[in-house]
Amino acid sequence: MNSSVRTLVLLAVAGGMFANPQAKAAESHEWKIDSAHTNAEFGVKHMMISTVKGNFQKVSGTAEYDGKNVKSIKVDATIDATSITTGNEDRDKHLKGSDFFDVEKYPKITFVSKKAIPAGKGKFKLQGDLTMHGVTKPVTLEVEGPSPEIKDKKGNAKVGAQASAKVNRKDFGINFGGVMDNGGALVGDDVNIDLSIELSELPAKKSSGEESEKKAASK
Repeated sequence: MNSSVRTLVLLAVAGGMFANPQAKAAESHEWKIDSAHTNAEFGVKHMMISTVKGNFQKVSGTAEYDGKNVKSIKVDATIDATSITTGNEDRDKHLKGSDFFDVEKYPKITFVSKKAIPAGKGKFKLQGDLTMHGVTKPVTLEVEGPSPEIKDKKGNAKVGAQASAKVNRKDFGINFGGVMDNGGALVGDDVNIDLSIELSELPAKKSSGEESEKKAASK
């Protein structure tokens, strides 16, 4: 192939790429946590004989996921600590106070993922930083999912997942408690966290090239 022909071929390929939007870089897939269908539950031992359970009613955030590879998953989630409820008004007030979450000073709990690791069919580990009570510690979520993508009645893409983890509350500076006469703890140190998450896909972001083309066309 001589240089003139080669030049014409390269120009033709380049022209095809600009003319065909599907030949551009793949669009990013962004998802939003559906707060109305997401639940963040916790459980902790009381006097070593029962488990007190509660949940946070306000969970928000976003995720990145290409719909195929779990390694592509990135999550940035926020829990409103003021939304804690255990079904007991006095206990909820105590949990919101300085002995526990101190929500006036630390109103948000956040999780920012760093790495997703496949862990068998339909499972993966999501490593990231959990910030609670003003302290940030690495935490690994054991995740089942994500579920196969489905469409709701409006045609919006949805996926879901179940996640769990165990953290030591004292690692986050939540030290309230005491020792009973029998030597047992009044409040357990370990907190079991269970999450049920539903995500809605956001409209694909347009590349800077597409935005430039759109602006040029409007002039």
